[in-house]
Amino acid sequence: MRGYSIKNLPEKYALARLKEEDISLKDAVNIAHFLKGKKLESAKNILDGVIEKKIPVPYFRYLDSVSHRKGIGPGRYPVKAAKAFKRLLNDVSANAEFKGLSENLLIYSIAASKGRVIKKYTPKAYGRAGAFYKELINVDVVVTEEGQQ
Repeated sequence: MRGYSIKNLPEKYALARLKEEDISLKDAVNIAHFLKGKKLESAKNILDGVIEKKIPVPYFRYLDSVSHRKGIGPGRYPVKAAKAFKRLLNDVSANAEFKGLSENLLIYSIAASKGRVIKKYTPKAYGRAGAFYKELINVDVVVTEEGQQ
């Protein structure tokens, strides 16, 4: 990942990046889609609900065998990815506070993308080994003050 996923940044903004996190890309993409455009504090509360398995994340992509949740359609509770996103939102909140932005912050852009791939091996029978690949995920978020865009 060379740069941020957004080129034209607003006038007053704060950003943060989560690099090479070991979470599911499918969960990260759906969480990012769910949180985009929400207020920062509201997004943190939603992620707390996901971690407690009370608020499901609606899935708009990667829907094969995703169960229906009451009121939202297909969805899941991706706890591990939600914890990583919660850490990221805490980081961007601290960055915004350092830059002197107001408390009313809006998630302007949030994107998840593939990071680097680590080749690993698992032992097999008769002294052989099988390869498998661990894909790491990059997530970046940009927040702005609520009135500005």
